[in-house]
Amino acid sequence: MRNGWGPVERDRSNGEMKAGDGRTLKIGGKSYATGLGVHAASEVVVPVTGYRIFTAEVGVDAEVGTSGSVVFQVWNGTTKLADSGVLRGGQAAKVLSVDVSGATEVRLVVTDAGNGTTGDHADWAGATLS
Repeated sequence: MRNGWGPVERDRSNGEMKAGDGRTLKIGGKSYATGLGVHAASEVVVPVTGYRIFTAEVGVDAEVGTSGSVVFQVWNGTTKLADSGVLRGGQAAKVLSVDVSGATEVRLVVTDAGNGTTGDHADWAGATLS
């Protein structure tokens, strides 16, 4: 795992520099009990052997208000499986549903959308494998 600010948080937003210091995941006014809280630039490798679909609601965490702009990507090796396009603070979550059949692992990547990392707290909310 690699994260642009502090550690990747499980079931919490990206807080500050210590593990567990995040808040409830919240995108565009909707709260989520599960998922990953990260900060651009980040990369999380997820084993997916035996699964067909990876799904998550993605967006900038509400704790940064209208700050932040990020892009969520799902990669299998050098092949990009999904790209959210630029998402900004205050927007509703976007659903990413990705076919991971045949992959052994995928990389969940968040970029800074090309404008720096200020306010780039990003959530992979409700992330599931099925």
